[in-house]
Amino acid sequence: MKFIQLVFLAGLAVLSGCGSSPFGSKVKEPFRGSGYQSNNRFFRASGKGESSQDNIALGKADIAAKTQLAGQVNTTMKQVADQYLGQTENERAADVADKFQSLARQVMNTDMADLRKIGQEKYYNDKTKVYTVFIAYEIKKNAMFRFMKKQAKVDQTIDERQMDIINQILDEQIKLADEEDSN
Repeated sequence: MKFIQLVFLAGLAVLSGCGSSPFGSKVKEPFRGSGYQSNNRFFRASGKGESSQDNIALGKADIAAKTQLAGQVNTTMKQVADQYLGQTENERAADVADKFQSLARQVMNTDMADLRKIGQEKYYNDKTKVYTVFIAYEIKKNAMFRFMKKQAKVDQTIDERQMDIINQILDEQIKLADEEDSN
């Protein structure tokens, strides 16, 4: 009889332990999931901002999402430039890769091409008197690469040979993005 009581108490302890996590309860925020993640066709990012003033919460969410988006674009450009360096065995490959990454940073510092807001939600907590805003953005990859080509054409620091190589790199990326668009 004591054995059955012991098994019963152990079972209760296990079941009560399963209901709570050492991290707390899971929170489901807007703009999460595969529809809001970057893929072969889009750069995507979301941001969250909190403040006692709704316009400040909106600004924080906006900056957070755009910063995350710019980081993704910059990382992609670095990977493409590094891939070019690995494939090319000429003495100026590093110089071209540096120019390419510089162009990417310049584009990110000015404008992000074809930036689209794909969602925005605002919440107000009566208890804490705090606004929470969520924003999600996306950029079509092929539009971003086309914009970079236009920016490269007006950049006075890029010579003709480097321009040809940068155009070749961007054309390959545009082709890849367009293939994904057509699928």
